[in-house]
Amino acid sequence: MTDTQATESATAAATDSTPEAPARPGTNPVAPAPAGARTAADVVTPEIVAQLTRGVVGSGRTANHTPFTGERLAELPESTPEDVAEAFRRARAAQPAWAAVPVRKRAAVLLRFHDLVLERQAEVLDLIQLETGKARLHAHEEVQAVAIAARHYGRRASAYLRPKRHTGAVPTLTKVTELRQPRGVVGQIAPWNYPLELSVGDALPAFVAGNAVVMKPDTETALTALWARDLLIEAGLPAEVFQVVIGEGPVVGPEVVKHADYVSFTGSTRTGREVAQGAAARLVGVSLELGGKNAMLVLRDADVEKAAAGAVRACFSSAGQLCISIERLYVHESIADAFIERFAARTKAMRLGNALAYGADMGSLVGERQLETVTRHVDEAVAKGAGLVAGGVARPDIGPLFYEPTILENVQEPMAVCTEETFGPVVSVYRFTDEDEVVERANATAYGLNASVWTKDGRRGHAVAARLRAGTVNINEGYASAYGSVQSPMGGMKDSGLGRRHGSEGILKYTEAQTVAHQRIMPLAPAFGMDDEKYAAFMSFSLKAMKTLRLR
Repeated sequence: MTDTQATESATAAATDSTPEAPARPGTNPVAPAPAGARTAADVVTPEIVAQLTRGVVGSGRTANHTPFTGERLAELPESTPEDVAEAFRRARAAQPAWAAVPVRKRAAVLLRFHDLVLERQAEVLDLIQLETGKARLHAHEEVQAVAIAARHYGRRASAYLRPKRHTGAVPTLTKVTELRQPRGVVGQIAPWNYPLELSVGDALPAFVAGNAVVMKPDTETALTALWARDLLIEAGLPAEVFQVVIGEGPVVGPEVVKHADYVSFTGSTRTGREVAQGAAARLVGVSLELGGKNAMLVLRDADVEKAAAGAVRACFSSAGQLCISIERLYVHESIADAFIERFAARTKAMRLGNALAYGADMGSLVGERQLETVTRHVDEAVAKGAGLVAGGVARPDIGPLFYEPTILENVQEPMAVCTEETFGPVVSVYRFTDEDEVVERANATAYGLNASVWTKDGRRGHAVAARLRAGTVNINEGYASAYGSVQSPMGGMKDSGLGRRHGSEGILKYTEAQTVAHQRIMPLAPAFGMDDEKYAAFMSFSLKAMKTLRLR
């Protein structure tokens, strides 16, 4: 938990007048730790910290902690505003030489990085678990996502960035080429919830496009980002091209926006608005992936067993601390009882655990702020009449920030859990009878990031998906199928953000389009003895001819 999170959490606790709910017994089993499992001391050694923090510009000192126990993991360099300016100076000095490297050679760095990530994944899985509290399988989703992105842009960057020929103002006389120039130094502000994928995963296309990057990871998950930087340097990326600054968001974040040629931000909608305003004041571009209140629609013809299993993944991966996880679950009345019974049984059977090993189905929340929000949303809903189908209880017997996966029913406004993003292992189940009505209810939110539709009829699923106002929609899956399809764009509508990651948009946003037009034979002006009237007649005839010839 960052200092900002601690302050906000303490303020909320001090002002919350809701009486504390009586303790409820836990039901989820605990995954046993395997014999000889590694500990934080085994993974985060002084030698590892010294290696990972080499080159970080920071004149102060700070620390991060593990959610599993609350203990300190490492002491880290803390960057001042002057340090951020120095990091940008270093990156800006190194960027032109990197941009001069042929695209194919820059792409080769990504392909080597791909191999290194998979070969040494055990190292980063330990770090991700220690810094976020995730179950190991959920940490592996980040390894998968980064490897996929590295492979994709390593293979396709040359095609995305190659010069393109266009028809000129006058065919044969005007030769036009579109070039893609790097923006310069990209400022990236990365969140804590996916510290590998949402840090280096977003930086990869910026690097292969010829940019340098100054990244501000969350302090509590900085070791994961620094590990990725170390591995990219080993893969061949010049060290000065990738700068990392560490510090509190309100201090370091605005400084990153202040110096960047383009800003990439993933986080809350509130902070995203501030980032956008700062970038707009400087007339630099920005991409934002922000909050969500994502809906899953289980239609009347859905396979109940598959939908229930899919709902567990969609709602509780990374303890629900995933921008594209499901928090609103709409089930057709005709199958609602059967679905809820199966979904609840699967949820109650989930194993919670804190070992650096596979075996747990869900891990911990990341900080006190998240635990406070989850507890407040659930307790308020229950106090106001919502039904508790599963979970609804903290599990300090496992770790200080564990909370059971929770299913609520009969949720309605003005309960906070109804409309606010919880960002935890909590989902509200709603029944519906009319398909048009449920599409309208799913769209009745300020957010529009992700959605899910379950049906045995693929054509019907596509028709419903096209009506949902969300940047990605998954049919018979919660979020992974759309997110993992990296040739296609991923991002949010409405208050869920601006711009896209993945695909052509995910790399071209890090470039400036430049049009080079070469005029030949005659100028676009009277020539060869033409007076103004003859030139106008010639051009009018040419325009009509181009339309007849169906030129674009």
